[in-house]
Amino acid sequence: MITGVAVLLCSFAAMAQVNVSPSPYFTYGKGLGITSPDSLFHLNIRFRIQNRAAFSTKSGHDLTIDQVEARVRRLRLRFDGFVYSPKLTYLIQLSFSRGDMDFESLGFPNIIRDAFVQYAINNNFSIGLGQTKLPGNRQRVNSSGDLQLVDRSIVNSTFNIDRDFGFQIYYKIPKLVLRGAVSTGEGRNISNSDNGLAYTGRAEFLPFGPFTNGGDYFEGDLAREQKQKVSLGFTYSSNQNATRTGGQLGVFLFTPTDIITSAADFLYKYKGWAFAAEYMNRSSPAPVSTNDEGEERHVYVGHGLNLQGSYIFKNNFEFVARYSEVDPDKEIQDMENREQQYTVGVNKYFKGHRVKLQTDLTYQEDQFANNHAFAHDFWIFRFQIEVGI
Repeated sequence: MITGVAVLLCSFAAMAQVNVSPSPYFTYGKGLGITSPDSLFHLNIRFRIQNRAAFSTKSGHDLTIDQVEARVRRLRLRFDGFVYSPKLTYLIQLSFSRGDMDFESLGFPNIIRDAFVQYAINNNFSIGLGQTKLPGNRQRVNSSGDLQLVDRSIVNSTFNIDRDFGFQIYYKIPKLVLRGAVSTGEGRNISNSDNGLAYTGRAEFLPFGPFTNGGDYFEGDLAREQKQKVSLGFTYSSNQNATRTGGQLGVFLFTPTDIITSAADFLYKYKGWAFAAEYMNRSSPAPVSTNDEGEERHVYVGHGLNLQGSYIFKNNFEFVARYSEVDPDKEIQDMENREQQYTVGVNKYFKGHRVKLQTDLTYQEDQFANNHAFAHDFWIFRFQIEVGI
């Protein structure tokens, strides 16, 4: 009898302990955060949506609408945090819109954008393994959710090296940031096997010290820097035995080739003013590949220049102007035109880059690359709303 009562009391005590166990901690800042009661696990959940409408005219003087774009440009879900120690962090990012999944290039839905694990050896040095952005050009390392205009420039879309799977290192001190990567060179979620890897390095020099709130990684001077801030960036990437037209991007070549991509960029911010300049170059020893039927696929070898300036008012309206051009090298001048774009835009920020309205107007002129004679021109008008946490 006494033994039975003791067992029953112990059972009630155990149930009581379960019922009063502490709950996870919830926080809200940059996303919705959940921390386990023992503080050994943290999960941060974020999402963002870009809904876009765009219209292109038939020519520069004929304003008849030729093409209409109305779509969810980006829909992304992001998870990040740490496990067992704040030094061991992870990043997972999934994309769900058609354009975000590279469906046209690959023929299958490429959902996984980031799956990366990183360990901080100390406050200045980290190492990581997995799939994420390579340390590429300035506009690419900025998130697509932190752009001033509706999308990145034609320079970025032509020459950027995007994401890849591999090993990365990161080192920073107040006036210097160094990043390096050794990766497969095939792009995200591609299981092709070849005998070449991609080697990428980036250095950023900050002569006046760090930007406020990491302002060198988002466009526009939303932080309204009270002291002049400058960043100089240099990127070099060698993708050996690349199998796709853009290295980590594009359709598959008929014959693999080496691709060299380099970039230099400049960023300046001060009291609401921001100016960015970026030069990119790509070369290859054999940019054109041909199959047995005579069909050609090529690496875009050439160079590009992007210049962008802006000012944000105290009411969070911003005016932006951009000039971009891409020029193909002689090996592909019969397949690619020289392109120039002149863009002006107006933004309204409600909660920084997380909630904003954007609109821009672009005039594009195409020229024959071999003699710069006029080929075609047209206008593009775009409107976009971005919402995220």
